[in-house]
Amino acid sequence: MNWSEWVTSQNDAVRAEGRWRAIKDLDLRGPTGTMESDAVVSFASNDYLGLTAHPAVMAGARDALDRWGAGSGSARLIVGSRPIHSQLERALAQWKGTEAALLFSNGFAANLGVLATLGSADVTIFSDERNHASIIDGCRMSRARVVVFDHLDYDSLGEGLARASRSIVVTDTVFSMDGDVADVARLAKLCRAHDALLVLDEAHAVLGPHVDLTSLNVLRVGTLSKFLGAMGGFVAGDRELIDLLVNRSRPFIFTTACSPADAGAALAAVKLYRSEEGTRLRSRLRSLVDLIAPGHPSPIVPVIVGGEHEAMKASAALLERGMVVPAIRPPSVPPGRSRLRVALSAAHTDDQVESLQLALEEVVGRA
Repeated sequence: MNWSEWVTSQNDAVRAEGRWRAIKDLDLRGPTGTMESDAVVSFASNDYLGLTAHPAVMAGARDALDRWGAGSGSARLIVGSRPIHSQLERALAQWKGTEAALLFSNGFAANLGVLATLGSADVTIFSDERNHASIIDGCRMSRARVVVFDHLDYDSLGEGLARASRSIVVTDTVFSMDGDVADVARLAKLCRAHDALLVLDEAHAVLGPHVDLTSLNVLRVGTLSKFLGAMGGFVAGDRELIDLLVNRSRPFIFTTACSPADAGAALAAVKLYRSEEGTRLRSRLRSLVDLIAPGHPSPIVPVIVGGEHEAMKASAALLERGMVVPAIRPPSVPPGRSRLRVALSAAHTDDQVESLQLALEEVVGRA
């Protein structure tokens, strides 16, 4: 079989499984816009605070664009570092309460960089089974022994840590498909007891969990592309750990620096997040989550449908009502657990969220 035949066979196999995916352009600004000239409201974005279209965030991008141009032109260790990158890193470290921070091209690269750099042959990495693909791939790229523990099963994690020597525990704090949260306080206690390094991916943690992480070996991985409304990733932690990543992390060393505009937008977003307006936006988001799922800990609300065909049918029915709610299917979730993944934003109106609630009741019988 030659390459052309092999590619055709692989595409045919995906279609036969009913899992063919295709890119669709949406003309959106915030949660509203058009898809193929039809008006839609998106309940699929990670723009949890509506900052992608916030005037202050756009002004931050525009000012950096005007001063430094469209691109950085090089990796940071050559000639790609601009003052805006260092300003943003200082702001991120201050926000996360750490000594330093380091920018990456995106959150995926940040997880790859951390785990591939620190996961040496004499290390055991303990990873929650529902961690993001970037963590899974970072574990694969490392030279460490990798132990995948059952979701949120911290008893078995503790037993494994007791048997291991030098260890890393890595987890999402908010899991991207279920919207549930890790018990960060318990993880911190376990890592302190066993002198393990804790790596937290806080990409979706717009509403927490927020836990005291002082006196702990910890790296906090984040993204600029979700509730900060820009593009890029970062790692925050002790200066020595960050310095090691600067000198050893291949995704950092060999990648062109993020654009000045992205850095400028993110810097404005961090300042906004930590302001009174940021507090109001998070409170607003919290109230919208409670309209759909009272007490749910994050703006990611899964609506479990079961079969893949049923999930796709439900998503299509919602789109007919002008609501973009994606169907999530294997391999992103286990077989039999296909779902609609609702993602809420502070930019949604009460009427939009209440209309979604009614539509979900009609389409999947969710009260």
